[in-house]
Amino acid sequence: MPIVVNLDVMMAKRKISSGELADRVGITQANLSVLKTNKAKAVRFSTLEAICRELDCQPGDILEYMK
Repeated sequence: MPIVVNLDVMMAKRKISSGELADRVGITQANLSVLKTNKAKAVRFSTLEAICRELDCQPGDILEYMK
């Protein structure tokens, strides 16, 4: 897939666990895991916004286009 999700990198930089981020964002740990492992087919803008808010980052810090 040409879009790579670097969520685990940002979580490590911010020293936040999957469980804590999932709770803050309001999604399940299973759904967060789907994002982290690049298995997601889509992500809601509201979810992306909440993740960026909690990690204090930009969408481009999490999503990357690879040729």
